[in-house]
Amino acid sequence: MERIIGHLDMDAFFAAVEERDRPELNGLPIVVGADPDGGYGRGVVSTANYKAREYGIHSALPISRAWRFSEEAKKQGKPAVIFLRGNFKKYEEVSANIIEIIKKYSETVEQASIDEAYFELIWLSDNQVEEIAKKIKEEVYEKEKLTSSVGIGPNKLIAKIASDFKKPDGLTVVRAEDAEKFLEPMGVRKIPGIGPKTEEALSARKIFLIKDIKNLSKEGLTGLFGKKWGEALYDKARGIDNSPLVTEWEAKSIGEQETFQKDTIEINFLMESLDSLCKNVFSRFEKEGFLNFRTISITVRFADFETKTRAHTIKGSASSLKILLQEGMKLLMPFFDKRENPHHKQVRLLGVRIEKFL
Repeated sequence: MERIIGHLDMDAFFAAVEERDRPELNGLPIVVGADPDGGYGRGVVSTANYKAREYGIHSALPISRAWRFSEEAKKQGKPAVIFLRGNFKKYEEVSANIIEIIKKYSETVEQASIDEAYFELIWLSDNQVEEIAKKIKEEVYEKEKLTSSVGIGPNKLIAKIASDFKKPDGLTVVRAEDAEKFLEPMGVRKIPGIGPKTEEALSARKIFLIKDIKNLSKEGLTGLFGKKWGEALYDKARGIDNSPLVTEWEAKSIGEQETFQKDTIEINFLMESLDSLCKNVFSRFEKEGFLNFRTISITVRFADFETKTRAHTIKGSASSLKILLQEGMKLLMPFFDKRENPHHKQVRLLGVRIEKFL
């Protein structure tokens, strides 16, 4: 029986939820993310709606640049961007509702993130599969008043790329025999996992489209990118992906980080931030139902963006907030002197993470 995978991707999810719940924002450019603070804000854009994307704003863009794009648009007589901090509890609730809708049509559902999910369908016919996808989209819109884009393909790779093919509110079905031709004219960045470094390495060899990747042998790709990624890229360029849907997962690590409004090396402030981060991490650890952890790590990013991560693995295991705080402080203290910060640089970001759960 032919394997059929669907991928549902919500359209500008966070911003769309805000626009739905606040009609006065309808038609305006919306960005959900960090506080822009008049162009001096830290952090990044979480989501930009399609109106804001017309200004050049996109996810992961520094919020300060997003603010400048908004100011440029205002000078041209366009509406200013509405910057919102977001309500992640609300987004999680909406996301859970959407997953329940998908489960009505598929017994196997993998939630890939808060705004996207894979689902498996039993192959009947082109029309019937497309009809199921339409029903899912229609029910999501009927119950949540939000649009989504769905891709249907023979595997997760094709389904994910297909869901992005006709955004927003799109539906694209790609049969197994058409998968390679579907991919060929696309830029290499369309393949999930290809980032700037891989793109740069490919561009240096005049490889710009997915079809160009097929000019390299498997040995050539493994020589460039290592055995695992090289072989994976060889398959992906040909539309091959055998990865299963993961319906249950266990957290391998739990972490929190904070980007400060102002760079600082003030010990009391950083210790208070560490305390807050540790409490948040430990709260999530308990909610996940874990009993013990073994490794604690902290990440410090300086004002010049130099980033250091330091970790300690406990003999045996730990299960208390007190131990997490103690070990976190031990790891942080060297950043106040020459051991880890010989030039007394100020800190931009602090993060805490625990792993190796029992």
